[in-house]
Amino acid sequence: MSKENPGRRFLVEEYRARINRVIDHIEANIDRDLSLSELADVAHFSPFHFHRIFRAMIGETLNGFIQRIRLEKAAMKLALNPRESITEIATECGFSGPSAFARAFKESFGMSASQWRSGGHSQYSKNGKRNSKYGQLVGNVRQDFSVYPHYNLDKSNYYWRVEMKDGEMKSEVEVKDMPELHVAYVRHIGPYKGNEELFDSLFNKLMSWAGPRGLLRFPETKIMTVYYDDPDLTDESRHRVDACITVPESTEVDGEIGKTTIPAGKYAAAHFEISPEQYQEAWDTVFRGWLPESGYQPADGPCYELYPGEMEDYSKGKHVVDIYVPVKPF
Repeated sequence: MSKENPGRRFLVEEYRARINRVIDHIEANIDRDLSLSELADVAHFSPFHFHRIFRAMIGETLNGFIQRIRLEKAAMKLALNPRESITEIATECGFSGPSAFARAFKESFGMSASQWRSGGHSQYSKNGKRNSKYGQLVGNVRQDFSVYPHYNLDKSNYYWRVEMKDGEMKSEVEVKDMPELHVAYVRHIGPYKGNEELFDSLFNKLMSWAGPRGLLRFPETKIMTVYYDDPDLTDESRHRVDACITVPESTEVDGEIGKTTIPAGKYAAAHFEISPEQYQEAWDTVFRGWLPESGYQPADGPCYELYPGEMEDYSKGKHVVDIYVPVKPF
């Protein structure tokens, strides 16, 4: 039986770490021009070799990856931010002008941006799967959910109580000003939905790294999962998800462990107590139930799950989770 070569493993982890830094940089700067030389410098590779390495590890060319992320962000904004003009959205997603955006969008989605916004997104399919989130968001929200605004006089805060009308799911949602969060992460690219073993593996790897370094300081340390792609738009082979813990800004990382920053800002925070099979319903409750009734629209930045409960409860099938979505007023 052959043994794993430690030197080879180190190189693989180092390559993965460098590519992850590039993906973080792209995500944080998607609204501006990103040159090959700039991104190669982030990765500490020569521009010539970097392009080949990126394609080999991610399965897409660098330009193809950036273009896809821009288009998918634009598609989400078009469906969820109806008061923003198509030109504004194109600029926010890094396109040089309306005509370049129009050509790229139609080539990718088979319809114009205006057709997508006016309802075409509800018919769009990726690998034969109906893009249900956005179609239902615009359509039959009131048939599925009840949304009740409340004002808590004791805490002087405003919140919403959201319930599915079949009684299967309920939540309280509050809009909060969240601080900037520095997180260490282990990243997975590929399918993840319903795969508890995958998440256990990611968090075990992260905790095994953080524990000996004195970084597990509960309750100060927060445990999170950060999501970058919408599962109804992005092929599941390209989904990006980070298992994270909050760390001091000065923390040094190595190998597969990366570090990034979750931007400060206004977030909708929805609290749930669910079973492992109910995560999709919880997310639907936020996007389909609360969001259309809230007076808010999604803002730039990743969504994340924060786990405020005791970890032993998760092994018993009781998952306490807060879903955070960056928002801004209409």
